[in-house]
Amino acid sequence: MKAGAKLENSATTQSGQNSPYFCPMQQQFDSWLRAFVRWLGYVPNRDLSGWILLVISIIAGVGITFLLVQITRLLLQKHHEPALSLLRTYLRVAFYFWLPSLLFLMGTNLQSERFLQRHPAADKTAEILFLLTSTWLALRLLKVAELLLVRRHDISDDANLSGRKFVTQVQLFRRIVSMLVLLVSFSLLLLNFQGSRKVGVSVLTSAGIVSVLVGFAAQKSLGNLLAGIQIAFSQQIRLDDAVVVENEWGRIEEINLTNVVVRLWDRRRLILPITYFVETPFQNWTRSDASITGAISLYLDYNAPVEAIREKAKALAEADPLFNEQVFVVQVTETTPTSMVVRILVSANDAPSAFDLRCHIREAISSGKAGTYLSEPTDNQSFNS
Repeated sequence: MKAGAKLENSATTQSGQNSPYFCPMQQQFDSWLRAFVRWLGYVPNRDLSGWILLVISIIAGVGITFLLVQITRLLLQKHHEPALSLLRTYLRVAFYFWLPSLLFLMGTNLQSERFLQRHPAADKTAEILFLLTSTWLALRLLKVAELLLVRRHDISDDANLSGRKFVTQVQLFRRIVSMLVLLVSFSLLLLNFQGSRKVGVSVLTSAGIVSVLVGFAAQKSLGNLLAGIQIAFSQQIRLDDAVVVENEWGRIEEINLTNVVVRLWDRRRLILPITYFVETPFQNWTRSDASITGAISLYLDYNAPVEAIREKAKALAEADPLFNEQVFVVQVTETTPTSMVVRILVSANDAPSAFDLRCHIREAISSGKAGTYLSEPTDNQSFNS
C-alpha cells in the first residue's frame, strides 16, 4: 500500500516537473512568493501564493504605466512632439487598464495547474479583461492614426479639394476598421463562454432560416455600409462640401457609416441617411471647384441708365476683395409692361463670399443714383436673387 502511494507520488512529481508550468522561472517565482508570505507572517500555500502573484502583477502594471506616463510628460515639456502628444492624450487612460490586464494574464499563465483548476474564474477573468482592454486600446490607436494622417490637411479651405477628399477617405476607413475590430472582439468574447458556443452550434444547424432572417433585418444596415464605401471612393461628397439638400444650403460636417450630418447656414443640423446621397439628386457646390457665380436682379423702370449702372457695378465689384475677376456681366434679362429686369453676374471664390459680394453690390446700387429708378415688382416677380 505504501509502495503504491510512493509510486503515485513519484509519478505525480515527475509529471509536474515535465509540465511547462513547472519551468525553472516558475519555480523561482514560487520560492520568492513563499519567502514573501513567510515574511508577512503567514504559512505559505499554493492558493495564497497564487493570489499574491496576481495582485503583484496588477500593481506592477499600474506602476509601469504611471512611470511611462511621467516619462512621456517630461519629454513633452522639453520638446513638443505632436505624435507623442496625441499618444499621451488618447492612449493614457486605455493604457492604464491594458498593461495591468496584460500582466494579470501573464500572472495566470505562471500559475500551477492545481491553482487554475481550483480557481478557473481567475484565468477566465484575465482573458476577458485582456480582450476588452486590447479592443479599447486598438480603437484609440486607430483614432490616433487618423489624426496623424489628417493633421496637415486644412478642410476649412474650399479650394483644398484633394485634402478634403483624403480626410473623408481616412475617416470612413477608420470607422470601417473599427467596426471590424469590434465584431472580431465580440466573436472572441462569445467563444470564452460555453453557453455561447452551444448557441453558435444551434444557429449553424439552422443556418438556412437564420441567414434569410438576418438578410432581411440587416438589409438597411448593409445598404448604408455599402453606400459609405461607395462615397469614400467615388467622392460624391467630402467633408466641408457646400451642398443643397431638401432645399436647404449647408456644409457636410460628419460622414458616418449610417448617416451624414449637414450643418445648415443657420447652424441647424440636418441628419440624413447616407443612402440619400447615393439615391437622391442633390447639389454639390464644391464638387470640383469652389468658385461660384452669384446673380443680382434689379427691377428698374425704362428711364434707368443701363450703361451707367454697368459701369457703377463694375467699379463696385473691382473694389471689393471678394470679387475673383472671373465673371462679370450686366444684362437686361426681362421686360414687363412697367419695368425691366437688370441682372448683374459676379463671381467669387466660394459660396459665402459670393453671397456677401452680392449683398455689397445690391446695397451700394440701391442707395445710389440707380436706386431712384427701382420699380415695384409685380406679383410674379421677387427681389430674391
